[in-house]
Amino acid sequence: MRLITTVVTTVAAILLATIASAASAADGMLVLESPYDAKTTMDRVQEQVEARDLKVFARIDHAAGAAKIGKELRPTELVIFGNPQGGTPFMACEQTIGIDLPLKALVWEDAEGQVWLGWNDPAFIAERHGVSDCPQAAKLQGALQGLADAVVAP
Repeated sequence: MRLITTVVTTVAAILLATIASAASAADGMLVLESPYDAKTTMDRVQEQVEARDLKVFARIDHAAGAAKIGKELRPTELVIFGNPQGGTPFMACEQTIGIDLPLKALVWEDAEGQVWLGWNDPAFIAERHGVSDCPQAAKLQGALQGLADAVVAP
């Protein structure tokens, strides 16, 4: 009986964590909790992007933009990055995927002070464009997950 209780408790905890995580992210967005502050997290994103020979096209500080119009926004930064070696085969599956490229990563601090790293799931992008069987989606998914895991690693 104790084993059943332990299993049920574990499954319930996993389900609650999954629901909480899913509730905090938009459809098609994958999210990881960061142990670092927002600036450090984004600096680590940029370092990992560059270490993988990807080009950073832009780094946008949304909080700084808000400050320019007299508004406050918790730390929120977006980096736009990519490489034709990854993007071209993805667009070859369906050219409309180009609307979702280059790739992007968002770092933000929530109301409780927790920092998050989020990015668009390539599988979701492929499905959105009607090519869920595109093999490049899985390749990009693995690459982005590896990049994100490296960013939030202690």
